[in-house]
Amino acid sequence: MAKHELIGWACALAACAALGGEAQPVSADPQLEARVQAIAAELRCLVCQNETLAASQSALATDLRAQIGQQLTQGRTADEIREYMVERYGQFVLYRPAFNATTALLWLGPFMLLGGALFALIRIVRRHERGAPAP
Repeated sequence: MAKHELIGWACALAACAALGGEAQPVSADPQLEARVQAIAAELRCLVCQNETLAASQSALATDLRAQIGQQLTQGRTADEIREYMVERYGQFVLYRPAFNATTALLWLGPFMLLGGALFALIRIVRRHERGAPAP
């Protein structure tokens, strides 16, 4: 990665961190705002990437929360809004992606690595107990 790319990423992360605090309300209606925040808590900020839309202060997150509010007032359900966001931005927008063929490695990978490490450790210990040299 080039130096200017690293600087760009550092600036983007610093901007997200500097804004801090809680996200501004989208609606004066507390029930609508609670529904917006509940849906936004399940979606990832595409700018900060390590925050939910509910927590992010980025301009894009603010716009997406407003869009969620508009869609709720139009009568869309939470599932329909999540589907719309996935269609538009891909599975990455989901803060907790569903388990399917494309995300199986994401969910199972850590367990497979742990299993492989345990298997290797057991083999090394058994070889050591038998007096054979470790590879």
